[in-house]
Amino acid sequence: MKKYMFFLFWLLFLSKVSLAQYRVILDADIDSDVDDVEALAMVHALADQQKIDFLGVIVTSDDPYAAECTSAINKYYGRPRLPIGVLKQQANLKNHSRYTRQIATEFPHRLKSQAKAEDATTLYRKLLSKSPDASVVIITIGHLTNLQNLLTSGADKYSGLSGKELVNKKVAKWLCMGGQFPAGKEANFYRPDPGSTVYCLQNWEKPVIFAGWEVGEKIKTGGEYLKSKLTPGSPVYRAYELYNNFKGRASWDQVAVFLLTEASGKYFEMVNNGYCQVNADGSNKWVPGEKSNQAYVQFKPDVNYEEIGRLMDDMIIK
Repeated sequence: MKKYMFFLFWLLFLSKVSLAQYRVILDADIDSDVDDVEALAMVHALADQQKIDFLGVIVTSDDPYAAECTSAINKYYGRPRLPIGVLKQQANLKNHSRYTRQIATEFPHRLKSQAKAEDATTLYRKLLSKSPDASVVIITIGHLTNLQNLLTSGADKYSGLSGKELVNKKVAKWLCMGGQFPAGKEANFYRPDPGSTVYCLQNWEKPVIFAGWEVGEKIKTGGEYLKSKLTPGSPVYRAYELYNNFKGRASWDQVAVFLLTEASGKYFEMVNNGYCQVNADGSNKWVPGEKSNQAYVQFKPDVNYEEIGRLMDDMIIK
């Protein structure tokens, strides 16, 4: 009996350790909307609580200040050297964000310009190659151009594996803010690169969980409650102030990060009897059928959306 109890204890201990050892790469389009900012801060909060190991940020954006803005937030949360990768060789960079340039200008950060950031595909491959097998969670909260570039990449100095082989070896799962379920057309899937969505969903073989538009739309964060809890010296405070002066905003990107937490199981359940079909224009629908490596989340009955938003806001209070 004692041996059995010791064995049970050891299994529980190992399960907790393995959860704590998830290594996270966040792939964000931190520019047009402000939900990316809180989502990034939430990943930092989970790292502060030693629930995950934050490996780096991939910035999938055509805003020239997006990477510097990310660097400023990383510094504020105590990780000034957290590696940042960007999509290189974009022809038309344009500052279209309501907050990236201001945060890059007003807050200290280590990265001096987007040009100084690492290439996104190279950084993806470097971080994955240095990680234990099946240990990495990739969270995408933007369009999937850089993820496609990873999947199609070839062997390099970091690994002799192809991108798809490297993903299959090192990644545990992918959490994706994208799509609309059971059917619809959502920005991360169709704008500006729907082809990358089609490619990624057709070629991704590890587990993937979609947090669709219809879920995040119901959860509001970044309102007066967050304003009352943050200091004006926070880049998150400044981002929400610049975006809509704390009028509150839907929490699309935050849901994908929230799925890393144990608390998410209280509010969400997964639908995995089928797969997500994406058309050439980026529209999607869920095709019912046998269980697959794909799933999407939906609310459990009678959940309190305001309660979820409060939990998300509370995560980032520093």
